Amino acid sequence: MKKATKIILTPIRKNILFCCLLHLQFFALGQVKVIQKQNIFPMQSRHVHSSSIVELPNGDLLSCWFQGSGERKANDVKIMGSRLKKGTKKWEEPFMMSDTPGFPDCNPVLFLNQRKELFLFWIVIKSNKWEESILKYKKSIVHNSEGPPNWSWQDIILLRPGEKFQKRTKSKFEQLPERGLGWAEYAPKYEKMIVEAAGDKNKRQSGWMTRTRPLQLESGRIILPLYSDGFNFSLMAISDDQGKNWRSSEPIVGYGNVQPSLIEKKNGDIVAYMRDNGDKPMRILKSVSLDKGESWSNVSDTDIQNPGSSLHTLRHPSGDWIMVNNNLEMGRNILNLNRSKDEGKTWNFILEIEKSRYKNDSFSYPTLIVTKQGQIHLSYSLQSKQQKTIVHAIISL
Repeated sequence: MKKATKIILTPIRKNILFCCLLHLQFFALGQVKVIQKQNIFPMQSRHVHSSSIVELPNGDLLSCWFQGSGERKANDVKIMGSRLKKGTKKWEEPFMMSDTPGFPDCNPVLFLNQRKELFLFWIVIKSNKWEESILKYKKSIVHNSEGPPNWSWQDIILLRPGEKFQKRTKSKFEQLPERGLGWAEYAPKYEKMIVEAAGDKNKRQSGWMTRTRPLQLESGRIILPLYSDGFNFSLMAISDDQGKNWRSSEPIVGYGNVQPSLIEKKNGDIVAYMRDNGDKPMRILKSVSLDKGESWSNVSDTDIQNPGSSLHTLRHPSGDWIMVNNNLEMGRNILNLNRSKDEGKTWNFILEIEKSRYKNDSFSYPTLIVTKQGQIHLSYSLQSKQQKTIVHAIISL
């Protein structure tokens, strides 16, 4: 047997090794960068928000958002969109994707299923109240030409959470940890009110809203994340026939866990990361499903700072998990990219996408996708000095 060679590091060799390692570290970090960023349309004064983006089979990018003189209280709000043709650098002039005359249309989500059918999910607001929202969707099988897709089907998604919804809501509240001094007086009244509302058939069947991209499992199951401003928590719409029929999961019960973004682990478990609409500290909230989205664990805090603002996640083909969010407790003037190499056990900041020294500037409501070329694309709302637009950015990972 040969003896192992003993390597002696002199001070000079140690310095050389340290410099090489440092160089490799900076080289690795340098691979994560924004390689392109542009406004989809010029900055303007009308309210534009909550964008979504998808890559079509022919390589085109399609984005959408809601636009009008306000949000739920503005009856002129409609869903607008734009297309970036493959090989071009300029987005098309915005076009209308959907409009319900006399009602606000909000929170659009684009999704391409395994059959290459394009879906547009969104909500129509009744009575100018979020909790009266109607969940709608369109489908297109012809979507590669210029302008808006050719929609072949449109319908309402009616969910019918049964009597178990109330029982599950009550039992989950009982399992949640104490909220501290600030909740000692009012939390029981809050919980009682929510549990009573869960027993109202009309309330539990309406007001479920979209925000983030669905997750499609290898089996074909589509899981559409939804949330309610009435109940201030979330649930899933589940389809096992490529989006023809929908039913509800059990609720993800917590104190203000809304706008879930889904990501699947290698073992099939599904993690929902959610915006915190509850009390401080402002952290991203998490719940896990061990049964393909049917039921969900107790909601828990992560250690990731995030104000009352939407976030988005995805699993990169490399296996890394990617998250874009506002790494702040207040404000939306920073937008960061974070990465996990251990399926969400730990997260590390890797890229600053946007930062403004003006606290009133806002970069928010991002949507992430990975293209066939492996690039990360995202769209998000930008607001500065009362001017607004939707931004498209490309990130090399």
